[in-house]
Amino acid sequence: MELLCAERVSPESSETRPGPGPGRVQAAGSDPVLLRRRVLDNLLRTEERYAVTANYFGAVQKEVTPHMRRLVAEWMLEVCEDQSCQDEVFPLAISYLDRFLSICMVGKSQLQLLGTACLLLASKLREPSSRGLPAELLVFYTANSITLSDLCSWELLVLSKLKWDVAGVTAHDFLPLLLSRLPLRGQADAEMVRRHAQTFISLAARDYEFTLYSASTLASCCIAAALRGLEQDGQLQRLHELTGIDLDCLQTCLEQIEDMVQSVIRESVASAPNGPGLEAAGWTPPGQDKTHSNAATPTDVRDVHF
Repeated sequence: MELLCAERVSPESSETRPGPGPGRVQAAGSDPVLLRRRVLDNLLRTEERYAVTANYFGAVQKEVTPHMRRLVAEWMLEVCEDQSCQDEVFPLAISYLDRFLSICMVGKSQLQLLGTACLLLASKLREPSSRGLPAELLVFYTANSITLSDLCSWELLVLSKLKWDVAGVTAHDFLPLLLSRLPLRGQADAEMVRRHAQTFISLAARDYEFTLYSASTLASCCIAAALRGLEQDGQLQRLHELTGIDLDCLQTCLEQIEDMVQSVIRESVASAPNGPGLEAAGWTPPGQDKTHSNAATPTDVRDVHF
């Protein structure tokens, strides 16, 4: 039996993240098998299991409000940005948060503790083993408002309430599968479309109203919004054919995303009119002449100033 491993790690598959531990982590390269149609079909079938289909405010939560959820979500996003987490960590942590809130009532003083536990779990699942967010670091990010014992207890509580089913499907998971099936060659930079769509997914995760859309709907509309912002066709018809989502639903979600993006642009310009990165990304709100626009959607969520 031949046990020799002949695998070679390419330089571009190396990722570096600041923080404790080794400075360089070897990440696996992309696998074309994961882009096959059966993978997309499996995700479309599975996503319903992780969806939040009802408004849990008022029905389940008595103290927590959508505004409180947004504040905690923004804090979670800032932690992920500061630690250069994998793009999948934040959407997955928000999925845990919403699934837990839809079945278990929490007090408003416990909401950040819940968000911290969700970040810890998502980091363990989606980060390389040596780069997961340490529990002690997360306690530090809460300004020591929680204890390590509290965090460990709530980690187990979240796992038990989610029945240990933590390999959830998020909008981020659909991006490569959908982008690889759109006729973008020669029309738009696929990498820029992906980065913009990732940014929109992260921004949408802060707002509860987008929770009621399926992961595939949100991913499709974030891609369409990115394409329209780059002055390309949004490909809604093709996205409808790929996912089977109703066109009216896609159009409604797309309009909400574009409204959200323009709101973020206005907030960014108001807080830092000469801030870096706003004009360099190349995204223009649909219907607005790029030559007359002083603002552009940030390529990366790190360019968004809340």
